[in-house]
Amino acid sequence: MRIRTIDAFANRPFQGNPAGVCLLSMSQWPDETWMEQVAAELNHSDTAFALPMPPDTDADWALRWFTPTGEVNLCGHATLATAHALFSDDLLRNGQVRFATKSGVLTASVTEDGEITLDFPVIPTKPISVPDGGSEALGVSIIASWDTGAFGALVAEVADEETVRNLAPDAAAIERLEAKAVVVTAPADDAARGYDFVSRVFAPAMGISEDPVTGSAHTALVHLWSARLNRSELTGFQVSPRSGLVRTQLKGDRVLLTGRAVTVLDGTLFANPSGID
Repeated sequence: MRIRTIDAFANRPFQGNPAGVCLLSMSQWPDETWMEQVAAELNHSDTAFALPMPPDTDADWALRWFTPTGEVNLCGHATLATAHALFSDDLLRNGQVRFATKSGVLTASVTEDGEITLDFPVIPTKPISVPDGGSEALGVSIIASWDTGAFGALVAEVADEETVRNLAPDAAAIERLEAKAVVVTAPADDAARGYDFVSRVFAPAMGISEDPVTGSAHTALVHLWSARLNRSELTGFQVSPRSGLVRTQLKGDRVLLTGRAVTVLDGTLFANPSGID
């Protein structure tokens, strides 16, 4: 079985966020335990499995995402990586693909030169009190925080871009917070550099100490920063050690996320699920 590692939200190898991508050729999902084991073996923050859908359905492919510790309901970078794989294999229809997911039907559009735009649901942010232990877990003062509802992440604003870049949080303390992930953000120091806000994402409860570039988090960040900056089109820069830019556009209850991807590994998976040759 073919499997790839694709760096998403990246213009060159070893930037952005690596995702495993497996385009399945069977007619039904393989055993869930097998997909969990493949994701744990690759040990990327997410591995995507795509299953072709029958004709005349609402989607072209069904799509599921797994972290090293289990399945998640939404993943931006692995969706972008899957769209890149389909584009590379000439499997798109008119430059588009519709994915059936646990977060509804998600659409990806790919230009002739490989730029990919994802159409995702917006994740509204609701102001909340700074949680007990939050500032201690990050090692810096949280000046404001937001809840993301069913998405399960805590969004925490800190003083400035430099603070976000220099974070050295306590992973064990973050894991004790009542959140699947902590998204730390601040406005850009200088918008002339080509981005409007910065972020980093920590999710030790999901087996991810730090996620390099998180498309799904930007569906919440654009909701927050578009209101603050009074603009619907913004660029976020996730300043992890690998780093990556995410162009965003808020359109009602939807968010467009735009970026590129690069295949860095293309190989054969020999540990196939039962009954598959």
